Amino acid sequence: MNIIDKTDEEILAIAHPMWDDLIKFSNNANYGAFTRNFSEDFLRGANEVEMGKQFARSELTKGLEKGADYLGMIRRGEHVTVLYKQTNNGKLNSKKEGEYLGRLVLGYESDVVKIFGATIF
Repeated sequence: MNIIDKTDEEILAIAHPMWDDLIKFSNNANYGAFTRNFSEDFLRGANEVEMGKQFARSELTKGLEKGADYLGMIRRGEHVTVLYKQTNNGKLNSKKEGEYLGRLVLGYESDVVKIFGATIF
């Protein structure tokens, strides 16, 4: 299976709930739930201990608002990148308040759609 063969609507029906979960679990500092839809390659590529420390210390990832704005989609190879405008409400740190670019990379792993990358810039 190749995710780029799905329609935009089919991809967004998968991507939006996954992004919403990332925001919810990031705000709650629930690292285990945050990574539950990550692909094995994505998990292996990250130093889990260091990633967990960064996750726990990040002020940006604790004030994210629900309801990100969808910006667009890029299909390449066996992955699709979904882009979001994500707002930080600045409740934890007013210096982090504002709009950020969110990136969610999806693809198939063992016939299940998984997250192959997720970042906020």
